[in-house]
Amino acid sequence: MSHTAHIPSHRKPRQRASKSALRAGVAGGVLSTIAVAGAAGPAQAEPVTQTIEMPTITTGLSTAVAASAQATQQVALDLETRAYEDAAAESAAKKAKKAQAEAVRKAEAKKKAEAKAKAEAEAAERAERASRTAERTTLSAPAGSSSGNSSSASAPSSSSSTATGSAGAIVAFAKAQVGDAYVSGGTGPNAWDCSGLVQAAYRTVGIDLPRVSQSQSTAGTPVSLDNLQPGDILYWGGAGSAYHVAIYVGGGEFVGAQNSSTGTVQRSMDYDRPTGAVRVL
Repeated sequence: MSHTAHIPSHRKPRQRASKSALRAGVAGGVLSTIAVAGAAGPAQAEPVTQTIEMPTITTGLSTAVAASAQATQQVALDLETRAYEDAAAESAAKKAKKAQAEAVRKAEAKKKAEAKAKAEAEAAERAERASRTAERTTLSAPAGSSSGNSSSASAPSSSSSTATGSAGAIVAFAKAQVGDAYVSGGTGPNAWDCSGLVQAAYRTVGIDLPRVSQSQSTAGTPVSLDNLQPGDILYWGGAGSAYHVAIYVGGGEFVGAQNSSTGTVQRSMDYDRPTGAVRVL
């Protein structure tokens, strides 16, 4: 056997004749078409007139824009509200500060006015006392020279210092009010003016006196200051025009609602000697 008989052949098998003919025909047709196109000359390019429409996305965009505008408007409204609140708070603070300053000023003015009124009242009291003392001195000089007895102007005797009955009740009531405040127009129970105290003292025994000092100074029988009895009404000024009254309590002393500085006190007649007296009992 030959050595080459078992070596396989690597050559491709021959193609069938039909396939070769088909391929030759196709190739020939293509080449013919190219040849014809070349003979016809270069082709004229036609302009592109087709319009491409892009999709519209305005729906989502408008929603976003509206939301942004609303947010911006809300921020502006918040800023405006905050500015208004800040302005209101600042205005309120200024008003409060001004009101506080005004209150302090009024309190200081009131304090000064009260101090001034008190000083004027004390000065007026001193002036009135000095005037009454000078007036009594002038009026008592002729009486002393005609009598020739200086003891006639002395205080009432001690025999009239003990009060009983209605006079004792009046004196006891008057003494019980010593220390109470003086208030113009006061009628008790813890603050009095001069005629209010006298009226209340007499009311304890069922006697209703007039309310004011002018009328009380003529409410009874006039008596001499040298012959006083407990319960008699003392007055300062003229009878019927008196500006102050008090109650004689015996022992040369009286109880009266004097003024806002002293209040209701028990004093010696030598402290502020009255002009006259009346007896009601």
